[in-house]
Formats: sequence, C-alpha cells, structure tokens
Amino acid sequence: MKKRNSNKESVRNDESQDRVSGIFSNLSAGTRHGILAILSVIIAIFLVMAYFEAAGPAGKFVYGFLYTLFGSGYLLFPTAFILASFSFLIPDRDNILTVNIVSGGFFLISTLGVIDIVFNNATSGDITGGLIGHITSLPFLKLFDKTLSIIFLIAISVISILIMFETHLSLEWRFLGKKIFGSNDSEEEQEVEKTEKENQKIAAAEASLKQPETPQKDAASETHKDDKPKKTVAEKIESFFDNNLHLRSGKQFDPPPLSLLERDIGKPIVGDIKANANIIKRTLQNFGIDVEMDEIAIGPSITRYSLKPAEGVKLSRIVALQNDLALALAAHPIRIEAPIPGKSLVGIEIPNSVKSTVGLGTLLASKKFQESDRQLLVPLGKGVSGIPYFSDIAKAPHMLIAGATGSGKSVTIHTIITALLYRNAPEHLRFIMIDPKRVELTLYNGIPHLLTPVITEPKRAILSLKWAAKEMERRYNILEQCKVRDIASYHHTIAEKQAANKDDISTPLADRQAAGESMPYIVVLIDELADIMSAYPRELEAAIVRLAQMSRAVGIHLVLSTQRPSVEIITGLIKANIPSRIALQVPSQIDSRTILDMPGAEKLLGAGDMLYISGDTSKPIRIQSGYISENEVKKVVSHLINKYKEELPDEISLGEQNGTSEDLQFSESIDDNSMDGSDDDMYDEARELVVKTGKASASYLQRKLKLGYARAARIMDMLEDRGVIGPADGAKPRDVYEKDSSVVLEKEADKLLMGAENETENVEATEDLN
Repeated sequence: MKKRNSNKESVRNDESQDRVSGIFSNLSAGTRHGILAILSVIIAIFLVMAYFEAAGPAGKFVYGFLYTLFGSGYLLFPTAFILASFSFLIPDRDNILTVNIVSGGFFLISTLGVIDIVFNNATSGDITGGLIGHITSLPFLKLFDKTLSIIFLIAISVISILIMFETHLSLEWRFLGKKIFGSNDSEEEQEVEKTEKENQKIAAAEASLKQPETPQKDAASETHKDDKPKKTVAEKIESFFDNNLHLRSGKQFDPPPLSLLERDIGKPIVGDIKANANIIKRTLQNFGIDVEMDEIAIGPSITRYSLKPAEGVKLSRIVALQNDLALALAAHPIRIEAPIPGKSLVGIEIPNSVKSTVGLGTLLASKKFQESDRQLLVPLGKGVSGIPYFSDIAKAPHMLIAGATGSGKSVTIHTIITALLYRNAPEHLRFIMIDPKRVELTLYNGIPHLLTPVITEPKRAILSLKWAAKEMERRYNILEQCKVRDIASYHHTIAEKQAANKDDISTPLADRQAAGESMPYIVVLIDELADIMSAYPRELEAAIVRLAQMSRAVGIHLVLSTQRPSVEIITGLIKANIPSRIALQVPSQIDSRTILDMPGAEKLLGAGDMLYISGDTSKPIRIQSGYISENEVKKVVSHLINKYKEELPDEISLGEQNGTSEDLQFSESIDDNSMDGSDDDMYDEARELVVKTGKASASYLQRKLKLGYARAARIMDMLEDRGVIGPADGAKPRDVYEKDSSVVLEKEADKLLMGAENETENVEATEDLN
C-alpha cells in the first residue's frame, strides 16, 4: 500500500510539473523574458536589503552564506542580477537564460578574483574576495605576476559583459566629449540692411522681365551662330551620301510636313515677380542669411529666381530652408539648385501659376534641329530659360526614361519617335518596338521604318533582343572587313567609294553594299520594362546589358522606359551601361535616387516636367518636355503609310532568322524558365510536403525531394504565387497559408473521381459483354 501511495504521489508530482512547464513553454518568448527580468530585479532588491539586515531571517541567512563564499564581492551579486534583467529585455535572442547564467558566472568569478588581488594578497590567507575569489586568484598569481593577473581577469569580465548584452566595442567615446562640451557655431554674420542696393537689383530684374524674350533670343542666336555648319570635305562627302542613297522604289526621302504638328500653346503666367523676390530675400534674412537677388529666368512651367549668398554662408543652410520658403511663397513644390551649374548663384525654382504647352512642332521647326546633320538628334523640350534642348541618341548612346503614371512618360516617348521619323528615311533608320501594354506603340504599326510589327508578347520581346545581338555581331564582322571602327566611318567609306566611282563598288564591300545600300541605324524601344522583367528577369537583363555594352559602334541603340523605377527593374548593371536618363515625376526620393542617383525628381510637377542627366553633365537639367497628341501621332503615321504603301515591307522573322533550330531551342529554354507550375512534375509533391510539415524553404525541398537549388527555388516561387505560402521575411520562416485538410480533401476527391471513372468503365465493359 505504501508503495502504491508513493507511486501515486510521484505521478501527481510529475503531472503538476508537466502542467507548470507546459504553461511556461506556451508563453511567447517576450513574455518569458519579461518574467525573468522581473524575477532578476526582485532578487537584486532582496540581496541589497539583506546586506542592510532588512530582509528578515531569510535575508540574514542568505547574506551570511554568500559573504562566506564571496566576501567583499557580495554586492556583485545584486549588480549581476540587475545586468541580467536588462539583458533579458534585448529582443530576438535565443537561449538567453543559458547565455546569461554562463556569462554572469564568469563575470562574477573574474571580478571576485580582481577584488581579492587588489584589496588583499590572496597568498596571506585573507579572503576579501571570499572563497570563490581566493580560489580564482591563486592560479593566476602562481603563473603570472600581480599586474598581469589583474589584466587577464578584467579582460574576462569585459568579455562576459559583451556576451551578456550581445554588443561590441566602439571608439565613439573618444568623441563623446566633443559632442557634450562642444560649442555651437555662433552666427558671425550681422544683418545689414542694403536698401538702395537691393532696390537697384529689383529694378534691373523688372527691366529685364519687361522683355523676357530678348535674352532668350540672344542666347539662342549665339548658340546657333556657333552651330553654323562649315563646308568641310567630310561634310561634302556626307551630303553626297545623304542625297544619293534612295529607297528601293527610287523615291528620295521627303519628311512629313510640319503642319501636322501643333506649335506652342499659351504663355506662362508668373505672378508678381518683384513681390516673390522680396519674399525670398526677407525669408532668408529672418534666418540670418544675407543674399542679393540676381537674374530671373522664366520657363514654360517654372520660374527660377537666382540669388547670390553673402560670403561665409553655407549652401546647406539655404537648402535646409526649402519648406520655409515654400510656406512664405505659398507655392508647392519648390526646388533649390545649389549651385546653378556654371554660375556662382543659387537657383530657387517656383511653379508658374499657369503653364504653357511646348508643342513638338515648335521644337522641330527650330534652327538648330533643321540645320543639324545628326541623324539621331531628338528634341527633349525647353529648359528653364525657354531655350530648346536636344539630345543625340548616337552619342548618348542609350536612354532610360522612368516616371510615375501620368507624369508624361508616354508623351516623351512619342516625341522621340516622331522626331526620328521626321529626320530619317526607312533605309537609314529602323525600329524594333516592344509594347507589353498594347496601347501606346501599336499606333505605329504599318510604318515602313519597322523591322517587325509592334511586339506585345514578352517571349517575342526576348527573341527580338536576341536577334539584335546577332545583328550586332554580324555588323562587327562587316566593320572588321572594311577596316573601320564605327558605323559613321563605315558610311563615310561607302560615300567616298561611290563618289570615286558610281558604277563600281570595291570588292570588300560587295557582299553587303553591292547595290549601294546603307547600314541603317536600329533603335529598340521598350515602353514598359517592368512587364517583361517580371516574366523573364535574367534573360531581359542579360540581353539589355550585352546590347548596351557593345552595340553603340554598329548603330544599335536602346530606349527603355518604365513606370516602376525600383532596383528590381532598373538594376545596377542596366544603370551602369545607360548613362543618359530622364526622370519624370516620381512619388518618393528613393525612386529619384534609383533613376538619377540623387534626389530631385520627387519635386517635379508632372505633365512632362523632367530632369535629364547624361554622361556630359554632372548635375541634372530641368526640362519641360514637348507635347504631341494622339491625333498628331496618327496623322504622321497615316502620312508615312500612304507614302510608302506601294513598297514591300522589309521585316525580320524572329522564329526563322539565322537558323530555325537555334531559335526554337532558345524559345523552349524560355518556356522551361517560365513560372507555370504545371510543367514541373514535382510541384504537387512539394506542395503536399510543405502543407503537411508546415516548413517552406528551398533548402528543405532540396533535402527532402533531392532537387537542385534552382528548381527548388522556382517551386518556392510557384507556391508563393499560388497563395500556398507567404512571402520571405528575412531570416524568419515563411508562413504556410494552406492547411493540411485541403490536401486531404483534394486527395479524397481525386480518389472519388478515379472510382467513378472505374465504375463507368466496368459498366461499359458489362454492357459490351451483354
């Protein structure tokens, strides 16, 4: 009976312990750590009260016992518990109780050894550090001298604290004195009123504003004077080349009439310029910054007020007052350019109350565009001072356009395409247009400049880029045979030989230029990079980078655009090989840095307001893009289609060009890398495994299903796309959304369907026998 009772009592004790441990284990890690922190503080308070004999008999007993063990180091015990309570509150730590016990023990023992050595000689028999300190210090004193023993023990104490708090050493304490006792820079500039001088400045600004067009015309005329073509021998050869290369039908290129395009619409309304200049000056003076107002430039969408700060004023102080200036001027958003490139001035750009529309017809009718001999020259728009800006794609040599929805990205692309159509015949320029959205570039279907109809499928887009890479290699072989370095030298060579002998062309060029055909420029336009990147990220990035690195010399250029300027779309490799970038309005500073590597695009106004940066400029230039309506685009396209409707299209075949089998293999490789889960026979097994175990990781699938990493990672992407698992969250495991019951129900449903099919087959077989 006694044995049975003892067995029952032991079972009850085990059950009670299991209940307590079960309750404690069900608590979250944060709750458990909080409980341990509170218990540590309570123990520390108890030990302190025991030291002052205020903890009752229990405290007296504990104090006597611990003092015997630790001697004068008794007070290290409450200190260690206080430190432990703080370490318990550090989040995201595993095995914190074990770590604290071990590190705290080493801290206590090493510190007791230091106390025993410093305050008493351990070999004399006194135990100032208690028995523990005495035992700890004796080996060190026998092996080393007193100083070296103290150093070793202090090092152990410091290491224990680092382990307890999971921290590291820093040298920031060296600068702590400067941070605490350092004096703030006093404002040495005194506010001095210069009323007469400022009145003269404002009067001069008003005088210049009465005729705002004059300086713009003068500046434009100066640039045009510099750009006047000189009749050199090379240009005579080039003009002969341009005049004698005709289309297959024998027609000479005649660009569409400029009457199809609209000119500038409206004039900008700025407001009270004098009042704005005074507000800017007064606001800066209120913050102790003395400035002098300088020139004022009026653009289509903004007005730039230039000012010269006094000596000793940091530009960062002016830039920091951007919001205060916006509040004082009641204008948003304003942008501060400090300094203006090429000038010792600071520019404050304020939106106009009424903007003017820059017509593409005005830009194409400008003297610089008409007199230039550059085939790929395109107008970007008008700058802050109203002067047209142009960019040569052949020099760029590629262009990236990015901006939020509604910022004018599509209109900018249309202006670039239309300008190129106005300058080049189909034999001198060809397009490959890729438009996954199916609504923008499809307007150009049918024009003779297209190498292939506008591509809307991501797979065909990859194939077209692959064809462009092959064409690039073929052109490099031709340049090597002709012993020229780029396409411009190649065209000059052809023109020279035609000028020398029109009837006979030299043998090295007979394979390609037997009929006097030119090697046309090829411009590849992608309207939405993100759509293709989401389907084939690796293939698209590799193709773009290869073309961007090598295709400039053979006349193949890229114009890419996206409305998602994220690092997943505009990767580092793409940015490194495309220095010319256009940033339209974006929602955040992060997007601006992704495009331009600097902020600023988040303060644009939209509707074609852009920042343009190229390899020639160190800072972005603010430009108002030209505008072309959909109706104008249709008129230009209709004119070109009607003019060349009798000619047969000269198109490429992406599936049969340069060998059918190779391109079919390339197409199949794209299908193999697609995101369709039905092609992977291990998907169902992987899904069942993940749902049953609740574990979802590529390495787990590798171990259990014996897969390679690439295939396991692809299956993980499929599971995430279909809602089986959640997205990755750093080092934390993925959430499994689908429950095991669904898998079981699906299996039962499959069994029922199989059973029904078998019964149907049996019934049919019985009927056949009967």
